[in-house]
Amino acid sequence: MKRLISAVAILLGCAAVVWAATPAPLTTLHEIRQLSNAQADHLLPVAFEATVTYFREYENTLFVQDGGDAIYVSAPRGLKLVPGDRVLVRGKTKGSFKPYIADASITLLSHQDLPQPRLAGFDEMMHADTDCMLVSVHGTVRTADITTSLMAPVRSINLQINIGNGFADANVDNDSPEALNDLLDAEVELVGVAAEKFDPKMQQTGVLLHIQSLKDIKVLHRSAVSPWSAPVTPMNRVLDKYSVQELSPRARVHGTITYYEPGYAVVLQNGDKSIWISTNTRIPLQLGDSADAIGFPAVHDGFISLAHAEIQDEMKQAPIQPITSTWKSLTPVGQSAPGHHYDLVSIEGRVVTEVRVESQDEYILAADGKQFSAVFRHLDFRPVAKQVPIGSKLRVTGICILEDSNPFIAEVPFRIMMRSYDDIEVIERPSLVNIRNLMILIGVLLVLVALAVARGWMLDRRVRQQTVATAIREQQRSRILEDINAALPLTEIIQHICEMISFKLKGEYCWCEIADGARLGSMPFEGHGLRVVRKGIPGRGGSLLGVLFVAADPRKKAPIDEQDALAVGARLAALAIETRRLYSDLHHRSEFDLLTDIHNRFSLHSHLESLIEEAHMNAALIGLIYIDLDKFKQINDRYGHHIGDLFLQESARRMKRQLRGQDILARLGGDEFAALVSVVRSRSEVEEIAQRLERCFDAPFVAEGYLLRGGASVGIALYPEDATTKDNLLNAADAAMYDAKNRKRKLEKGAAEAMQGETLVENASIIEAE
Repeated sequence: MKRLISAVAILLGCAAVVWAATPAPLTTLHEIRQLSNAQADHLLPVAFEATVTYFREYENTLFVQDGGDAIYVSAPRGLKLVPGDRVLVRGKTKGSFKPYIADASITLLSHQDLPQPRLAGFDEMMHADTDCMLVSVHGTVRTADITTSLMAPVRSINLQINIGNGFADANVDNDSPEALNDLLDAEVELVGVAAEKFDPKMQQTGVLLHIQSLKDIKVLHRSAVSPWSAPVTPMNRVLDKYSVQELSPRARVHGTITYYEPGYAVVLQNGDKSIWISTNTRIPLQLGDSADAIGFPAVHDGFISLAHAEIQDEMKQAPIQPITSTWKSLTPVGQSAPGHHYDLVSIEGRVVTEVRVESQDEYILAADGKQFSAVFRHLDFRPVAKQVPIGSKLRVTGICILEDSNPFIAEVPFRIMMRSYDDIEVIERPSLVNIRNLMILIGVLLVLVALAVARGWMLDRRVRQQTVATAIREQQRSRILEDINAALPLTEIIQHICEMISFKLKGEYCWCEIADGARLGSMPFEGHGLRVVRKGIPGRGGSLLGVLFVAADPRKKAPIDEQDALAVGARLAALAIETRRLYSDLHHRSEFDLLTDIHNRFSLHSHLESLIEEAHMNAALIGLIYIDLDKFKQINDRYGHHIGDLFLQESARRMKRQLRGQDILARLGGDEFAALVSVVRSRSEVEEIAQRLERCFDAPFVAEGYLLRGGASVGIALYPEDATTKDNLLNAADAAMYDAKNRKRKLEKGAAEAMQGETLVENASIIEAE
């Protein structure tokens, strides 16, 4: 009994601890708005009532207000709300530019009048004093355009409004061109929710108004003169109308110098903050020193910066340790992403290629399956001093520069700006088995050929009278070797080889017949009775790659160097032909499945991306058919992998015959295939092709005496109806295929149960008869 009482006491104590550890939800918007970001990041529960002031359904953007307090809510999908709806908001707090509500659930309570909008000016909105609140703004329309966004499936109106001390952007959920009539230079009153524009660190870079509809825009006074009635200005005199009144005071910042490009820019970093500073100064500055900068606040390409700045180096070291980063951590997504633009970072990657020019070295690196560039600018245009083998794994250190300031776009590209060659650390040499070493091998062969050619040059130099001719031949041979190395078309290289031989033999006819290929060069008319000399072009495997021909006057004595010229030409031709075949084979292996000789997964993804981009530009349709072979595993298990391979090859041939010439069939792996239908007019057209693919398995397969019966389950997806991106389109087709496969399994199971039922009935009849 005592043990039972003790156990109950322990359970009650644990329950009390858990109850005490769970905070009570915050029930008013006012107390939520008093939280700091650090407090909000504790994911405090909330349950409060407020009025909807703005709602955009397709991106789940929701602003609510209660009295003088307002907040942004990350709303769930599927809501149907309008401004004025009174709602109950449940969710959790989260820190960002300011605290907001995440993981929210919304309950509609009633509908009532909107709060009275607060009259707001530029300074209030720029200081975020009116953040998320319903405001009324007076100003003059500077621009008015219909715009689109990667985030928005619809077009909208974007206005830029001159509000006293600055400009604000306003987005209106409407795409009617008629709404823009006579708006330019008009004085207007706007009612909408005040918000901000941000960079990837959620630092404010401007003012943004969310306006629900056109009725929230009131034109107070239209422009007395249409802007389109202005006289035409000559393009070279446009600056005659330029006028700027600079009202912004200088701003002073303090931090550590992490990047310096004399006469162009300095980057200062202080903790997790960093800023790009445009400056004309060329005074010596030491990386790692603490420094002050004064300049004019600016936003450049969406990022906060200082312009026309001056720098003062304190000559005190305060080094910044680079942030160890990955590709994923440097591509911020969403309003809570950290963002590292202009920060000093270090990241590892493997060298894919490198580009060297007088002004800079650029290394293209791959990390996490993605690519980025690391750039070092030569401030004094000195020659390149750091040689890095292709395929090496590097750790590079420098300033992270993002290509886009929108933190809501996935996978924003970036580059690393290095300060010196010391920012490059080789941590792993490339593998010996790679394409680069293959190119080195080809280079060695070229060197051997060049040595053979050089030997011929040494012999030719004995003849002083042919000095000029020898120099010309050297140029021809060098050009041919460069053409081979530069992947010039084989036709042009063979033509140059024939011209070289003809020149060496003082203008004799010379041509080449490539095995199973073209005839190139200069050929005489038939019936001239010329002496013809042949020289085979042997390959390294012993096969004959082609034949070189020289035709000359039989009355002339054959030149001493005729055979030498043909031999040199044959070696160059063999090198050119085999190099082109090697390139072609490598290219084919990278894009085609070795077993079925159809496109592979990589090739399908590449073609799909190109077709989606083209379809987006032309408002066209694309069909994707996902195919999974039924019961292929049973064929492999019963007859062995060799028969399974034959079955896959015949399956690919049958499916390919069902497609049109411009369509693509690819093997994704195992028994999964996909067909890319590039020219589509309707879904029914793709469905008809899918049915043909499914029916082509009706006839049995014959493989080495075995009679095999196969089948396939197919699923289709249509761009842009089912998805608008490559991955989503593949997922949609894959899901449709699995639905088809499950339906087929249910039908087969039902048929089997029906057959079993018929057998039971038949047995019962037999027993009854007996």
